[in-house]
Amino acid sequence: MALSSPGIGSNLDVNGLVSKLMNVESQPLTALQKKEASFQAKLSAYGTLKGALSSFQSAVSALNSVSKFQSMTASASDSSIFSASATSSATPGSYPITVSALAQAQTISSAAQASSTGAIGSGTATTLTFQFGTISGGTLTNGAYSGASFTQDATQTTGTVVIDSSNNSLQGIRDAINAAKLGVTASIVSDGNATTPYRLVLTSTSTGLSKSMKITSSGEDASITSLLGYDPAGTQNLTQNTAAQNASLTVNGLAITSASNSVTGAISGATINLSKVGSANLNIANDTSSIVSAVQALVTAYNTTNTQLNSLTRVDPNTKQAGILVGDSATQMIQARMRSTLSTALSGLGSNTLTNISQIGVTFLKNGTLSLDTAKLQSALAANPGEFAQLFAAFGKSTDSLVSYVSASGNAKPGSYPVSVTSLATQGKVTGSTAVTTPMTITAGVNDQLTLSIDGTSSTVTLAAGTYNTASALAAQLQAAINGNTTFSSASAKVSVAESAGVLTLTSDRYGSSSSVSVSGGTAITGLFGAAPTATPGKDVAGTINGVAATGAGQFLTAASGVQGTSLGSDKGTQERRSGSAAAGLTITGGSNDTLTLSIDGAPAVTATLTANTYTADTLVTEVQTQINAALTAAGQSGRVTVTHNGGVLSITSDKFGTASSVGAVSGNGATDLLGATQSNSRVATITAGVNDQLTMTVDGVSATVTLTAGTYTSALLAAHIQTATNTTQAFSVAGKSISVTQAGDVFKLTSNSSGNTSSVSVTGGNARTNLLGATQTETIGNATSNDAGDIKVQIIGGTTGARGSINFSQGYAYNLNTLINSMMSSSGPFASTTDGINRNIADLQRRAAVLNTQLTATEKRYRAQFTALDTLIGKLSTTSSFLSQQLANLPKSS
Repeated sequence: MALSSPGIGSNLDVNGLVSKLMNVESQPLTALQKKEASFQAKLSAYGTLKGALSSFQSAVSALNSVSKFQSMTASASDSSIFSASATSSATPGSYPITVSALAQAQTISSAAQASSTGAIGSGTATTLTFQFGTISGGTLTNGAYSGASFTQDATQTTGTVVIDSSNNSLQGIRDAINAAKLGVTASIVSDGNATTPYRLVLTSTSTGLSKSMKITSSGEDASITSLLGYDPAGTQNLTQNTAAQNASLTVNGLAITSASNSVTGAISGATINLSKVGSANLNIANDTSSIVSAVQALVTAYNTTNTQLNSLTRVDPNTKQAGILVGDSATQMIQARMRSTLSTALSGLGSNTLTNISQIGVTFLKNGTLSLDTAKLQSALAANPGEFAQLFAAFGKSTDSLVSYVSASGNAKPGSYPVSVTSLATQGKVTGSTAVTTPMTITAGVNDQLTLSIDGTSSTVTLAAGTYNTASALAAQLQAAINGNTTFSSASAKVSVAESAGVLTLTSDRYGSSSSVSVSGGTAITGLFGAAPTATPGKDVAGTINGVAATGAGQFLTAASGVQGTSLGSDKGTQERRSGSAAAGLTITGGSNDTLTLSIDGAPAVTATLTANTYTADTLVTEVQTQINAALTAAGQSGRVTVTHNGGVLSITSDKFGTASSVGAVSGNGATDLLGATQSNSRVATITAGVNDQLTMTVDGVSATVTLTAGTYTSALLAAHIQTATNTTQAFSVAGKSISVTQAGDVFKLTSNSSGNTSSVSVTGGNARTNLLGATQTETIGNATSNDAGDIKVQIIGGTTGARGSINFSQGYAYNLNTLINSMMSSSGPFASTTDGINRNIADLQRRAAVLNTQLTATEKRYRAQFTALDTLIGKLSTTSSFLSQQLANLPKSS
């Protein structure tokens, strides 16, 4: 009878024996688990590091803006009279201001009506056209002008609203005007009169003399016209309650008028918001407090980040405990580059006094932390406030007042770059072929429409009916009508209309090749432009920056990008691999599944015969690799293979690199058992320590040997790894040299991240050079046409052709730090590559652990079966022994 519990029959401690044996068998699994825990700890450490760098970058970004250093404060000595704000262009000082009048908006009101809801007129559709301009001359009596003239303001758009049976009441008219958003606010007031209390009140939404209203009507409803028609130079059916008025003030004793109570231009860079009549001083000063706070925040953030880096990368002198990232090249690089960036004087600052951060009180202490001398910082701010933007941010400044710096990309290098203009940008325009005849009467439905195109957008505009006595009045109406058209305004298409000797010219507000104006039809075209108007398209600015032809777009001129040095491999940097589709059978039987036939590197096929045995996955790949290579040797072939497995699925990889590397289809009686029903090919690159793990290269004149991490990579992963390994090599990182690595068809290309004559990449040696880049490499060096001013963008506002001064471009400390952190934390940067590698290692360890767990389960089952059988056998032998002992004891004793 079998024993139900191990050890019962023999007192053999089966559980203890199996447990101890499994402890020994589990040692490889324990080692894998320890490795995984180490990788997980590194992954967590990188997360901590990236968080610290992100916090530091926030402090850096606060100083990486030119506007941060150009902020000004503006305050009034009596804020009840006016308030103010100032931009970077304002000049610090104290300005005495006296306000004598505030700007007003015109208000006019209709005749009194008995009802606000009752219908007015017949309801026949009548179009009201609102124009805005200046009333001048004549006299004003009881709200009505006599002998006055009205000059339309061309900058104010003309608007229309239709009154018909759906809205021909005071309330309906009010709502229609407000919905049309004509620049007029309509309301109804009641004066308390017993019979006719209601009046429609119209108020211009803008203040100023040129915002007075003129209302004309077209249609057959005379009641609407008699109620709302208003021409300051003619019939006025509405009464003016408040006249349009400009604000009047003096600044430093100089008389100034403004259409708005928000006064701009009186003091360059300042806006004065008037509240009431009176006198007060406006004080403008540099806003230095925010700069001091931002610099202090930078110092604090750097020290916090540096402390975090030290805890991860150094050995604690007290506990002797090493940080998790001790010796990590990427972490060492960022620490070295951050300090180097803050310790290096800036270039491209011309004659500036401030070129080093230490000049404003920021210095390194012996322990590696930053210190801030606030008194020295404030003194530097007082002495050189205009230089702080260049000290911290990317900054460009032109020596020509009509050339303005706009932007620059990371391709531009600090320096002074001459600008030359060969042709200025122009605006598209159309000019009439004959002068207009004045006075000209525009009649609704007869000669009031014009079809035109502006900057590629087409529409038809309707002119306000009326008689225009001069060409300038007609030009003002045309401009207002066009710019008030919703199709054009939605497309940001706008024109200015001028007249010369009666000939009208429409000019687009846009500059460059995208600027155009043409007239194509409408009932007004001939009367306004004659039979053959001439259209002239706009042209882009043309010229050079730093002596190299730049790209023009409108008024903007962009420097050509610099040429980057490259090194291109001559062959694939990968090996061919053939993989199975299912886990291999582990039992090899002679004559049944013991042969594999295949071709390696294009040579004739060989047959490998495996030794009959039962294998583990690890011992099986060793046997397959040994027998294939033996068959290749026996056939006199130079090819060799490496055999690996992933979860028991076999892969056979040629040891040769390049296009000559190949592994043909595997046949033989063991092919299906060992590789599954189907096979597939792929390309990988196997890096082996001491065999093919080094590249010796020169980047932008700096030479070093790069060591790659052993492992098997796809071409994309290997490109990322070469890039990371190169950029984190100390000689390159300290010198600020870096490359980008790409691959196409498994051929690798190394490109310097700099541009210009000194940009180059040259791979001169290393045991991995031929494997990864082929026997030769094609190198391209930045040549004489390359441009250190790459992508600097300027705007040519006006002036003449020829030499136009220079752009002085610099990249400050905050800009450089921000660029450094972005490069480290980008998806193609060293941190991402390193963490990707860690994650791959963790996944591989987990896969291997899963295989070991399966094997350990089988091993424990086998041990238990063996020891249980032994236990049973010992129990039986013990029983037999007892029986024999009894029988012997019962035998008669001899005398």
